[in-house]
Amino acid sequence: MTPTILARAIAIALCAAPMLAQASEADLIQRLDKLAAELNQVKAELAASKLKTDAVEARQQTMPAASGSASASASASISSEPQTVLSGYGEVNYNRPSKDASQAQTDVRRAVIGIQHRFDAKTKLVSEFEWEHAVTSADDKGEAAVEQLYVEREFDNGLRAKAGLFLVPAGLLNTSHEPTAFYGVERNFVETAIIPSTWREAGIGLSSTMDNGLTWDLGLTTGFDLNKWDPATGDGRESPLASIHQEGQLARSRDLGMHAAANWRGVPGLLLGGSVFTGKASHGTAEFAAPNARVTLWDLHARYTPGKWDLSTLYARGTISNTAALNQTFAGNPTPIPASFDGWYVQAAYQAWKSQDYVLSPFVRYEQFNTARSYAEMPQGLGVATAPTEKVSTVGANLRVGEGVVLKADYQKFKEEPNRDRLNLGVGYAF
Repeated sequence: MTPTILARAIAIALCAAPMLAQASEADLIQRLDKLAAELNQVKAELAASKLKTDAVEARQQTMPAASGSASASASASISSEPQTVLSGYGEVNYNRPSKDASQAQTDVRRAVIGIQHRFDAKTKLVSEFEWEHAVTSADDKGEAAVEQLYVEREFDNGLRAKAGLFLVPAGLLNTSHEPTAFYGVERNFVETAIIPSTWREAGIGLSSTMDNGLTWDLGLTTGFDLNKWDPATGDGRESPLASIHQEGQLARSRDLGMHAAANWRGVPGLLLGGSVFTGKASHGTAEFAAPNARVTLWDLHARYTPGKWDLSTLYARGTISNTAALNQTFAGNPTPIPASFDGWYVQAAYQAWKSQDYVLSPFVRYEQFNTARSYAEMPQGLGVATAPTEKVSTVGANLRVGEGVVLKADYQKFKEEPNRDRLNLGVGYAF
């Protein structure tokens, strides 16, 4: 409906009331006829306007997909919705160990650029490109990576299908990891050491949101590669699955993984969910000592936001089966493959102060995690002691500045390794 037609329709309606109130019966009939005629004219103009709009849309759909910049500009001008959207997020963090201030450091932790292009109302491309630690070269510790790259299609029944490289829907953080989306300077340990942070796989996925508030996800993707395990370093002790994930980089695909996730939002402010991923990890490697090794990871999580409170909890557990023979070949090395690893946390945040564009939210988090809860049984004398369960307490605050910027500060205390106690400061953004 054009503004002119809409104004005329409103004028007719406004004029009708006083006219009808003062009219005699004869005048009333005559004026009603006149009003009806004018309304019919407005309806005719509306119909003509709709035909014109439909014709424009039909021409847009028949335009060649690659006819140069002129046709691209014409297509953009016809549609009021942007066809390509630029997004991004990033964070700069400062960490100061309380036991040894000489180890304090500042790091451009990451900078991410996202490009989303909508081909039509139901088909879109999602891509994200990430740079970590400021500088990427053969002599630096930086890294450049494709974080996401997939095409998604929505069908009339609400079903969505995607193919490419995408984030696995595990836990609370993996698919919502922008610095404005979580409390604290650093991402929590459970969703970093147990569930690898920004864990993505290449494959296909299906998802849908039901009328009852249930969202489900299913996928068939690449998985982990146990051939990458290095028993001589501490990478596997820091995060077992992060040390063997493939990230879409020439990913071995003899063995694929499957995942399923469900999240229910049927009550305002409440989220209940869980996920599971499983897949073999040997990829048919000849003479590999763990041909039937399987990686399984699952989690349960909840989040509740009543009023100014933001409460969340999560438990995650992973297993790597059939590793006893492979671990025997690692005898003498410090980091064999764990049979199980797990962790959990509880977190509470409260919106304590708000003034115009500023929102201050103090929070506290307590978490326990163990990256080597148990090992497969080994011959006497070859076994390795399980790792202690680390307990970390974090207290701090997030100060949101508008919708896209957050300032953060927190202090973390470690039970098993007190030399890791530290003060963290950070600034992050997302748009």
